[in-house]
Amino acid sequence: MKLQFLGATQTVTGSKYLVSANGSRVLVDCGLYQGVKNLRERNWQPLPVAVGDIDAVVLTHAHIDHSGFLPALYRQGYRGPVFCTPATHALCRVLLPDAGYLQEEDAQYANRKKFSKHEPAEPLFTEKDAQNVLRQFREIRYGEPHPVAKGLDATLRPSGHILGASSVRLDNGDCTLVFSGDLGRYHDPIMFAPEPLEPADYLVVESTYGDRRHAAIDAERVLGDIIERTIRRGGIVLVPAFAVGRAQLVLYLLQRLRARKAIPDVPIYLNSPMAIRATEIFCRFHREHRLSDDECELIDATTTYVRTVEESQELTRQKYPGVIISASGMAAGGRVLHHMKSLIGDHRNSVVFAGFQAPGTRGAALVGGADRIKIHGAWLPVRAEIHNLDALSAHADADEILRWLANCREAPRRTFVTHGEPAAADALRLRIQDELGWDAVVPEHAQEVLLD
Repeated sequence: MKLQFLGATQTVTGSKYLVSANGSRVLVDCGLYQGVKNLRERNWQPLPVAVGDIDAVVLTHAHIDHSGFLPALYRQGYRGPVFCTPATHALCRVLLPDAGYLQEEDAQYANRKKFSKHEPAEPLFTEKDAQNVLRQFREIRYGEPHPVAKGLDATLRPSGHILGASSVRLDNGDCTLVFSGDLGRYHDPIMFAPEPLEPADYLVVESTYGDRRHAAIDAERVLGDIIERTIRRGGIVLVPAFAVGRAQLVLYLLQRLRARKAIPDVPIYLNSPMAIRATEIFCRFHREHRLSDDECELIDATTTYVRTVEESQELTRQKYPGVIISASGMAAGGRVLHHMKSLIGDHRNSVVFAGFQAPGTRGAALVGGADRIKIHGAWLPVRAEIHNLDALSAHADADEILRWLANCREAPRRTFVTHGEPAAADALRLRIQDELGWDAVVPEHAQEVLLD
């Protein structure tokens, strides 16, 4: 068995791993690079393997940095199966077409403004490419080994992170290889804890928060305090939130705060068609998370869904207090930018980020203390209060990752630490070596290793 690291090496985006065994080639994850420009440019570089030689793709979960390159792979000629859990399939039906739409919109904008190096600018993939690749999806149930290519079986187990998220175990009869995917929290208010790691010959583990612990705070109380303080001074609270996972958690916490009258009775808006559809999927798959039918219905009843462009534009003009949740979670694009343009220059308002902010994004700049931010070509002063509640993150922190690893009955022959910025990945590598006594390395981009 061979393993090649095609993404998420010393960065948190672009997750792709090529596994070769028994004459078959399988991609585990097929993610889009996001964040700084030199990483985004990798999306346009050819893969080191012919697309026609890839026999299958196995997804750990639906987030775009793990699934978003699939339409581009289809555009390049891939026609094989894409294996994932039923919930991941349902979420990809929302996320991938939207990603294609945004690619087309960005290309059109570049052509109108004539700032692209290419004439004309072309999208990496289209909404139609996304719809087409979705026809190739095949569902695998948790815990059931399933053949994904000749001589190679995959078993998916819940990893907690978001709805449908899983670790992936590949077995060719001689060697076993496990990919952690993105690991969730042990005490997440919504998602169940990740299932224990079973022994494997080799392991690939994420390290998004590999060099830090989440703050030991009551995130619900802190969020309530921010909202109460902002509303009291006549402001609006804007929460840039990932459409899948974080938006649903924030809605749940707001419902709890409102039920015990910890925040004023102001309107709560969800302004993201993608997040609205993801919330509906969340309710449909309620057995895969902690929320009951009644709790899902209560979230619906206490939230105003903003669906149309006209409704969104009207909400942007609103000046009376409220809470607005909108995508994207790193303020990289989408409707949240229009709200940010109208709110960020007013000291009465607050912007609350609720998860990891990749380097090169507006979210990272704002939580880093930027006093101005560029939106739609214009520089705007930052006067609103900026908060980052990383305790709301869907990612396990360093201690939780070590806990997941330590529960394994046997040490892997080698552990590869990926999906983290360089400092985070190396910090986790050291902890794995020092605290568990395991052989751990941080691979390089495009590095290929033989697993014997």
